Amino acid sequence: MRPQPEEYAPFYETYVNLVPENDFMDAFQRAMDEVHGVLDTIPADKADYAYAEGKWTVKQLLQHIIDTERVFSYRAACIARGEKQSLPGFNENEYAAAADVETRSLKDMKEELLALKHSVYLMFKGFTPEMLKQIGTASGKPVSTLALGYISIGHIRHHFTILHDRYGI
Repeated sequence: MRPQPEEYAPFYETYVNLVPENDFMDAFQRAMDEVHGVLDTIPADKADYAYAEGKWTVKQLLQHIIDTERVFSYRAACIARGEKQSLPGFNENEYAAAADVETRSLKDMKEELLALKHSVYLMFKGFTPEMLKQIGTASGKPVSTLALGYISIGHIRHHFTILHDRYGI
């Protein structure tokens, strides 16, 4: 089961397209394996590396992935439970500026992302087909629970491609 284009804003098409799997839970399991694999390849000496002036460091990028995963999973939980109120958007650059990654260890950030991704996997595993079909509103646009799962997986894949292509990881 895949989300249909009317289940998410066009902005998210890039992320949804990065998830070619039709079996959602299989896609999620593969994504968890990918997270493990990529995190294992990030060397400690690259933690504070940015590929260009004004770009995020590796730790800032990981924090962005963590923050976004939390936002998407919160939205999914709300919508799956029938929330009718519009859920707020978030500004990734403001979140990044407010996060203090300087005092965090790369090891702790990797552990947090792994634990978070596993928790989100278990949450989605517990959703019924009816819950996955629920549509709510986030950032002023309609979105289904299922679409949020695909968006979450695609978002991480997108940033892991950037880690590979621009950070050399």
